[in-house]
Amino acid sequence: MKKDLHPSNYRFVVFKDMSNEYSFLTKSCVDTKETIQWEDGNEYPLYKLEISHTSHPFYTGKMKLVDTAGRIDKFKTRYAKK
Repeated sequence: MKKDLHPSNYRFVVFKDMSNEYSFLTKSCVDTKETIQWEDGNEYPLYKLEISHTSHPFYTGKMKLVDTAGRIDKFKTRYAKK
């Protein structure tokens, strides 16, 4: 195998869905600045997500729009068929 093929900072990272506070622990090499204490008592780097499999409409079956600015709702009301 080739040397130095894989990243050197591959470690456990907590990913947190900010729309519903769901968190999961997995290995990643994503750069983070924040840390969080996990259920096992250890402290891990934290990466914040806007949407994950627990809040995405495809996986949940619910048609919930995640839009902080309300632009989609404004568009729908402006151009709705009358």
